[in-house]
Amino acid sequence: MSSKQKSAFVCNECGADFKKWQGQCTECGAWNSLSEVRLGPTPGNRAAKFEGYAGGASGNPVQTLAQISLQDLPRFSSGTGEFDRVLGGGFVPGSVVLIGGNPGAGKSTLLLQTLCNLARTMSALYVTGEESLQQVAMRAQRLGLPTDKLQMLSETSVEAICATAQQVQPKVMVIDSIQVMHMEDITSAPGSVSQVRESAAYLTRFAKQTGTVLILVGHVTKDGSLAGPKVLEHMIDCSILLEGDNDSRFRTLRGHKNRFGAVNELGVFAMTEQGMREVNNPSAIFLQRAEDVAPGSVVMVMWEGTRPLLIEIQALVDDSHIGNPRRVAVGMDQNRLSMLLAVLHRHGGIMVGDQDVFVNVVGGVRVMETSADLAVLLAIVSSFRDQLLPQDLIVFGEVGLSGEIRPVPSGQERLREAAKHGFKKAIVPFANASRVKELGIEVVAVKNLQQALESL
Repeated sequence: MSSKQKSAFVCNECGADFKKWQGQCTECGAWNSLSEVRLGPTPGNRAAKFEGYAGGASGNPVQTLAQISLQDLPRFSSGTGEFDRVLGGGFVPGSVVLIGGNPGAGKSTLLLQTLCNLARTMSALYVTGEESLQQVAMRAQRLGLPTDKLQMLSETSVEAICATAQQVQPKVMVIDSIQVMHMEDITSAPGSVSQVRESAAYLTRFAKQTGTVLILVGHVTKDGSLAGPKVLEHMIDCSILLEGDNDSRFRTLRGHKNRFGAVNELGVFAMTEQGMREVNNPSAIFLQRAEDVAPGSVVMVMWEGTRPLLIEIQALVDDSHIGNPRRVAVGMDQNRLSMLLAVLHRHGGIMVGDQDVFVNVVGGVRVMETSADLAVLLAIVSSFRDQLLPQDLIVFGEVGLSGEIRPVPSGQERLREAAKHGFKKAIVPFANASRVKELGIEVVAVKNLQQALESL
C-alpha cells in the first residue's frame, strides 16, 4: 500500500519551504507568494544516472584544496565575440546558462543563430516547447542560416528530452523555454513553482553528469526580473538578460551572474533582417550626437564589465511652476540625483531648489556606478547657466558629500578610450591623473567640486 502523499508550501519569490500555508513569507516578506507543492516518493527514473558519456556517472574522490588542478577551464567559442564576452570567454562544458528577456527581444533568434553555427563542428540539439518545428525552420530560412546540421526536437516532457539527448549526445542543448517544461510525477501545471524548480534541477543534473552545455530560455516579469522561483537563479551557473526596447534596433546582453567570468559584462547587438549582429564598437552608437549640441550635454566614460563605454548625459534645468519642483532621472538613480543637487548647493554655491531638473542617459543605458556624478553636475550647471560645454570634453569622477572628487577604477583605460574617439580635454579626479601617460589628451585634475566648476 502506497504511503500518503505529503505537500509543502513554497514561496514564489525566495523559494523558502513551509509546512502550512500563510499569507506572508517570513523569509522575504512577500505577501500571497506561497504555492502548494506535492511531495511524493521519488520514482526510479528520477534517481537514474546518465550513462554513455566520458566521466559521466562515477563518483569523485575527496581531494584537498592543494591537489586540485589549476588549469584553465576548457571552453569553446559561441561564434560571436560579444556573446563570448558576456559568457566570460565562451561556453564551459557542463555549465548551465539561463538567458531571459522581454517577448520579442531576440532570445530565440540569437540562440538559433548560435546553434546553427555550432552545429557545423559539433552535435547540437534545439528543443522547442513554445513554437512548432515549422515556425523555427521558417525563421532559420528567413535569416539565411545553415540548417543541414542542427538537430531539432519539439517536446515539453523533461524525461523525454533527457532520454532523447542521451541517445543523440549533444555538446550543446537549448531548452526554449523552461516555463513550459513539465515532469510526469509533479501534479501542478507547467510554469508553476514546483514544475520550474524540479524541471530545472533535473536538466541541470543531466548537464553536469554528461558535460553538456545547457542553455535555458526564461521569461521575465513586468519589472524585468526573471520569472519563476528565486532558487532557479541559484541552480544555474550563468544568468544573462537580453534587454532592449521594441522601438530600438539595438539589444544589450548583460550578465547578472557568472561563475566562470566577470559579472555585469555587457554585449551589444543590432537586430537586422539577417538576425542579431554584434556591435564591436558600442561607444560609437551611444555617441551619435547632433552637430549643434545644446547646453546641458556632456560625455562621460562608464565601465561595463571589462571595458569602457562612452555615453552622453543630458540635463535640462527649467523654471518650476509648481510648489514642489520635479526631479526626474532616466537611466540613473533618482535619489542620487537629489543628493548631487544638495552637494551642488552646499559646496558649489549654485541653488536650483526652485527649478525643475531632468537628467537623461542617452541611448537607453542605465548607469549603475558613481563615476557619472561629476558629469551629471557639470551638465546641470551647463543647462542652468545656458552655456555650452566643449564637444571634445570628457568628464568622469565620483562626488562625495563634502564636495570632494573621488577617484574611480580603471581611470587610465577610460582616458585611453576617450582619446581613441577624438576627445582632446578631460576633467578627472586628481588621483586618476597621477598615472596618465602621453595619450594626446589634456587632463585637468580636480580635487573638489569648486575646482571642477572653475576649470570650465
